[in-house]
Amino acid sequence: MTEPLDVRNLSKGLAYRGEVSGKRQTYYIFEGDDFFAVFSFSKTKPNSGNFNIVSPQAVEYVRSRFRRSKGITAKDVFAKGKRSRHVPNSLAALNVLYVLAAQGHAKVDARRSGPKLYFNFKSGRA
Repeated sequence: MTEPLDVRNLSKGLAYRGEVSGKRQTYYIFEGDDFFAVFSFSKTKPNSGNFNIVSPQAVEYVRSRFRRSKGITAKDVFAKGKRSRHVPNSLAALNVLYVLAAQGHAKVDARRSGPKLYFNFKSGRA
């Protein structure tokens, strides 16, 4: 999304698409008319949290580039997608991965330890 965000459009008709457990938090994925919203809530501050907006084009770009891949990190997605403008930084890459996991196209690899979060992709079919 390149144009400024309009709060009225963000709040219209959000549909819950799932949740994904990260290393320290759970992320809740919602879909709007032309975007995904990734919400997380603070564990230390009641009624506080963050959200990030993800474009459907970025989600499709990453899904098509990494289908059937294993052990993918946000750093991998950023490295492969930064020239496309779909993935401008590592945080954007991680949020795209959360959306793909909520959609069932990828899954967090719980077998791996350490600070990085790894994702395994399913086949390229929707």
